[in-house]
Amino acid sequence: MRCLGSPLRPACWIPILVSLLLMSAAATAQMSISVSNVAFGSVQVGSSIIMPLAVTNTGKQAVTISQATVSGTGFSLVGPNLPVSLAPQQRVNLSVSFGPQTAGTAIGNLTISYGASWGGKNTLHSSSATVALSGAGYAAAFLTAPSSMNLGTVTVGSSQTQPLTISNAGGSSLTISGAAVRGTGFTVSGLTFPYTLPAGGSASLSVTFTPSTTGTDNAALSLNSNASDPYVGVSLTGSGTTSSGTLGVTPGSMSFGSVTIGTTQIQSGSLTASGGSVTVSSSSSSNSAFSLSGFTLPVTLAAGQILPFTVTFAPTATGTASANISFFTSNSTSVSETASGSGATIQHTVDLSWNASTSTSTSGYNVYRGTVSGGPYAKINSALDFALSYGDSTVQSGQTYYYVTTAVDSSGVESSYSSQVQSVIPFP
Repeated sequence: MRCLGSPLRPACWIPILVSLLLMSAAATAQMSISVSNVAFGSVQVGSSIIMPLAVTNTGKQAVTISQATVSGTGFSLVGPNLPVSLAPQQRVNLSVSFGPQTAGTAIGNLTISYGASWGGKNTLHSSSATVALSGAGYAAAFLTAPSSMNLGTVTVGSSQTQPLTISNAGGSSLTISGAAVRGTGFTVSGLTFPYTLPAGGSASLSVTFTPSTTGTDNAALSLNSNASDPYVGVSLTGSGTTSSGTLGVTPGSMSFGSVTIGTTQIQSGSLTASGGSVTVSSSSSSNSAFSLSGFTLPVTLAAGQILPFTVTFAPTATGTASANISFFTSNSTSVSETASGSGATIQHTVDLSWNASTSTSTSGYNVYRGTVSGGPYAKINSALDFALSYGDSTVQSGQTYYYVTTAVDSSGVESSYSSQVQSVIPFP
């Protein structure tokens, strides 16, 4: 059928297009492969996992996989060596590796190039297929704890408890399945297992030593988790004694010097038990301007153990202040230290200025001050002021003052009060 010059020329393409479609369908039937996406799941940063990717020849002709190209960070092809030929319905596994370099989701692609020969003169046909790759990297979890803990010397029949801080130094959460103690005299409490510790988080266990006899006791605390270091051990030691301990305080006295009212100053001290354990049951300060902080009572100190504390001086009035800081034990003994300091205020000055009198016979001015608006006022300058300003440095912090001035002529005649001005002195 000739279509050149025919008004129906577009219709002539229909048989050609149908022919092309039939040829394409025939080519697909002759040569095709089947492959599925691969999801690696979560993989720890620094490690890798290999998964098989099945490729099946689903066409009528034998195909040759000539190349497999991987894209995406952390993904790579590790085998087999190419090219690989597949008969119809034959399958081969390509090994793909995922080794995340950072935490987070990773995606990539694997593009498989393949070909087959058929038709006239054994024509080579080629095609490609792309499969999606996905995975996620996570940072390792690391459980850390002190390698050892000494609970000091404890009187037989009593106990000493100390906190043990454990931390997750890794980038993902971990689960502690349990804590076990091998040895006598020591117990552990404070957490309910299994216990999840988030990345960067910490928790506290309570280790208690209760000696039943005199002498040194040793034990081992084992923490089990799903971290990269699944078993973490802590060496425990303590000594039992029948002697009662003595409490000491350092320093014996504290001097805070001059501290401005409205501000505070802090000094540090410490309590020490010697000769045996001591239970500090309470503490007191004889002056509320001196306060204790830094610990929670009651607390038991093993022999040789040091307990730091702080004393804060917060004066509320000017002048010298002092206090006795006392610490009381469960066996009715006590130790104390003295603390002293003084409260001070900031020296304020009220600067006054005024306009000159219009009288030509003015010889000077007087300045008056009152504490109530409208007076009465008292003169505060000791001699006639010839300037147009005055500085009042005798004011008190936190007070309010009212000022007026008068003009005095050459005959000593004084004018009436000027308009009043107010000044509020800050505190301190």
